Amino acid sequence: MLILSAEKGVFMGIPKASIKKFIKNTYDVTIEDDAAEEIAKMLEARALEIAKYAVKNAEKRQSQKVTAEDIDAYKIKPGN
Repeated sequence: MLILSAEKGVFMGIPKASIKKFIKNTYDVTIEDDAAEEIAKMLEARALEIAKYAVKNAEKRQSQKVTAEDIDAYKIKPGN
């Protein structure tokens, strides 16, 4: 399922099959489609949050490129 984000009409999508395979391989249990879809939505929302922070961090450095350091800066942001 593709999710339309509010920003710039960007489509994001983490396949349910990938979530289901990850859960099966990691925990040796199966997961229902709707549960896998909910996990995908949560991951997409978090990825968007991280990306927005990283872009703002890059802009503060007056850069058009997001680096690993921009992502790392999110990890030390209070409340994460």
